[in-house]
Amino acid sequence: MPSRILTEPPPFPDSVRTAPLLRLSLSKLQSRDRDETDRFLGACKELGFFYLDLKGSADDFLVDADALFAVGESLFSLELAEKQKYDLASEGSYFGYKQQGAAVVNAQGDVDRNEFYNVSKDDILEVSAPLPSPSILACNRSLLKSFIMTSHSLVTFMLSLLNTHLQLPKGSLQNLHRLNSPSGDQVRFIKAPPQPHDDRRTALGAHTDFGSITILFNRLGGLQVLPPGKGAEWCYVKPLPGHAIVNLGDAMVKFTNGLLRSNIHRVMAPPGQQGDHVRYSLVYFSRPENDVPMKRLNGSNGAIPGSDGQEEEETVSSKDWILRRALGHRVALGKSGRDWDKGLGTEHLSRRE
Repeated sequence: MPSRILTEPPPFPDSVRTAPLLRLSLSKLQSRDRDETDRFLGACKELGFFYLDLKGSADDFLVDADALFAVGESLFSLELAEKQKYDLASEGSYFGYKQQGAAVVNAQGDVDRNEFYNVSKDDILEVSAPLPSPSILACNRSLLKSFIMTSHSLVTFMLSLLNTHLQLPKGSLQNLHRLNSPSGDQVRFIKAPPQPHDDRRTALGAHTDFGSITILFNRLGGLQVLPPGKGAEWCYVKPLPGHAIVNLGDAMVKFTNGLLRSNIHRVMAPPGQQGDHVRYSLVYFSRPENDVPMKRLNGSNGAIPGSDGQEEEETVSSKDWILRRALGHRVALGKSGRDWDKGLGTEHLSRRE
């Protein structure tokens, strides 16, 4: 089967159900187009996922993403023993390498079918001490820095729109996500090989994202979202050229007491002929700074709903929340299907049944 990255992938089949993601224009949002901003806010509340059209506004970002897809292919072509040198889970870190089958994907104990490599924002920007890494990453630090800087800038811009809508004091959300402050922000490279035709199943289990905002690039299908409400069915998200797929994470649910939405999603085998090819993905995960408490924000003049007398959850820092979620399903750390619920986040709020 082909192992190269496809610049022109097989067609995404018309016969599969696709998610109703809005297509938002970065250019219109940057010009403060009122209708586009309203659509953005609606997407953040209703589905928590949307397409962001970057063409004409972030062309250099798209070029960087294309270059990093090639880096990812070279990275994952290394021998397994070499990649395993950078598996840092036993040291209590979610950065570095995760091999295929290293994590459970459901309560039945089935294991995942993809490889990860997580690159720390703090490492690349020299906020923290450097982490060990293979030479293919060491020689592409400037490219990674460019991608991280643009990703973080886009996240900051989207946070500013949300901050205004939530009537929070100026800069509140942005100041929880400062570029040069320690956080769990990361670039993730992903490789998912073709699955057997007679055993195509979940490659990455149903979950919500751990942090604040996720920016995703992929060329092949496989990502699925579960819309809110009873009777909802899983829908594929069709990749669109020149667009990123953006979604909100647990932190935005916590900060707004459920007003904003972090949607449940998973990764399956790509549909149709796409399923015969290696699926590579590139992701930027934005997380709150390490010491930020994952709880409702004050000062919103009533825009963020109150607790309605409910007992507040135990306050957890962003760092501890992400560590629990990122390592909570690792087989090598003694986790199994019995521990599935312990590694969950805001999934119980996502369904809105």
